[in-house]
Amino acid sequence: MKPLLLLTLAACLLSACDAQRADKLNEGVSTEADVRQQFGEPAQIIERADGSKLLAYPRQPEGSTNYEIIIGADGKLSSLRQLLAPHNFAKIQPGMTQAQVSEILGRHAKTHRYALKPDEEVWEWRYLDGQDRKIFSVMFDREHRVQSSASTDDPRTLYGG
Repeated sequence: MKPLLLLTLAACLLSACDAQRADKLNEGVSTEADVRQQFGEPAQIIERADGSKLLAYPRQPEGSTNYEIIIGADGKLSSLRQLLAPHNFAKIQPGMTQAQVSEILGRHAKTHRYALKPDEEVWEWRYLDGQDRKIFSVMFDREHRVQSSASTDDPRTLYGG
C-alpha cells in the first residue's frame, strides 16, 4: 500500500475517532479530566483572564480538523468547536494579522514562500468539505497581514499522490 494512502487513511480514522470522542463529552457536565481522557494532552493551553482555559487540539498537517475546547472557570467543558469550517474561513479578511488568523483557525499545516515574492508567505490548512479533501490558503504580505485567501482541492486527492 502506498505510504500516502496509509497517511490518508490514518487521518480519516483520526477524524472519525475525534467525532466519537466529542460525542462522549457534554457541555456543562464533562470536566477537564474527561476532555483529556478522550482527546489526550492538548498541544497548547491558554489561560484566560476570566479563569477559563482554551485547550488546542490541532490535527494538522495530515488531519482535516483543529479542535478548540474551552474549560470554564468552574472546571467544566463550556465549548468544543472544530475550527476548520466555512463559517470560520469567511471570517478571514484582508488586513488581519497572523495571530488573528491563528486564533480563528488554529495551527496551520504548511507554510510556503515563493521565489519571486520571498517576503510574502502562504499558510495552508487541510479540511474536509463533505467527503472532498480541500486546502484553505491564506496569503500574508510583508507586514504579516492577510492579503487574500482561497479554498482549492487538495492536489494529493486529484493526482492520487
